[in-house]
Amino acid sequence: MRFDINDNKLTIYLEGRIDSNNAVERENEIFDIISNNPYEKLVLDLETLEYISSAGLRIILKVKKQEANVELINVNTEIYDIFDMTGFAEMMTIKKAYKKISIEGCEKIGEGANGSVYRVDPETIVKVYKNPDSFADIERERKLAKKAFVLGIPTAISYEIAKIGDNYGTVFELLNAKSFASLLKEDPSKIDEYVKLYVDLLKKIHSTVVDDNSFDDMRETAISWAMFDKDYLPKEIGDKLVELVKAVPHSTHMLHGDYHVKNVLMQNGEVLLIDMDTLCVGNPIFELGSMFNAYKGFAALNDSVSLAFMGLPSEICVAFWKKTLKAYLNTDDEKVISEVEDKARVVGYMRLLRRLIRRGGNDGVFTEKDLEFYKKKLIELVPTIDSLKI
Repeated sequence: MRFDINDNKLTIYLEGRIDSNNAVERENEIFDIISNNPYEKLVLDLETLEYISSAGLRIILKVKKQEANVELINVNTEIYDIFDMTGFAEMMTIKKAYKKISIEGCEKIGEGANGSVYRVDPETIVKVYKNPDSFADIERERKLAKKAFVLGIPTAISYEIAKIGDNYGTVFELLNAKSFASLLKEDPSKIDEYVKLYVDLLKKIHSTVVDDNSFDDMRETAISWAMFDKDYLPKEIGDKLVELVKAVPHSTHMLHGDYHVKNVLMQNGEVLLIDMDTLCVGNPIFELGSMFNAYKGFAALNDSVSLAFMGLPSEICVAFWKKTLKAYLNTDDEKVISEVEDKARVVGYMRLLRRLIRRGGNDGVFTEKDLEFYKKKLIELVPTIDSLKI
């Protein structure tokens, strides 16, 4: 029986079949390895285990009784089901084996704060999380997406977790789906058509009430941004910024949190939403602030950022934002549109200022020039705003 020891972790590999014909031999081998090798953590790797009978389960139970923190890893679906049905999954740590997917050469069709979305083949996309230890994030996003789906939001539902290099991701079946960014790139003349579909979905999201505490409150998050920024702004500006955010009333209406053309897809004439880890509730101004950043804020001092982030030239991003705002507000009144955009700019610049200060400009996008620009914009805008609510 193969085994190895790395960093005081003893890994024993269970292979082939374990049944009544070889259970005694396998048990003796396992306990011989355990007794003759010092370790701090014990792991049983079942990647190449094809079958386990009740005799094999009794061996696992004996190991568990001797080593309370034993962990089973790389368990295939069929064997995991056996552990699940017999109650083993409830009394010990058992990790499934995950499908391995390569994204080399794949088109990146979406990107968010926690991960990037790639098209693997015509029928499959995968969201790859940036954090290698992302299982909690994956499960959280899957729960949020299911909740949104039940509430009537057309979203892709993940059917599998996969391993991508050293990271993990969720797999979606989306036959021939294209992001709105790709569609705009292919035919910019259809911008009005895409804006209408985009805004229709946005309004559906914002009209949906979440009647429990399953989604984060974006107002509380925005207050934390304002509290952070106030120390880097003139006192009267910082204090008013905090007051403005705190004055936005609590709302249980859904927000996507990262709503832009790379996270909205078209599949066979149906509009679908992806990247659901940012789902939250709150006043629409917080959504519009995030959208402003995607289309204008990030690229305020460098037009090339639009092409790098959205895959579209800045003029298309700006035009899409302007048309979206007009359609969302359902008005041609430039004064009204300008007032709402200024509110979105305050929320957007507030978020970018905090991001820049926290990251120290090390992500290759921001510079000291950006820092002064965002501070200046907030100093100019905040005194002109009486309320952020829309």
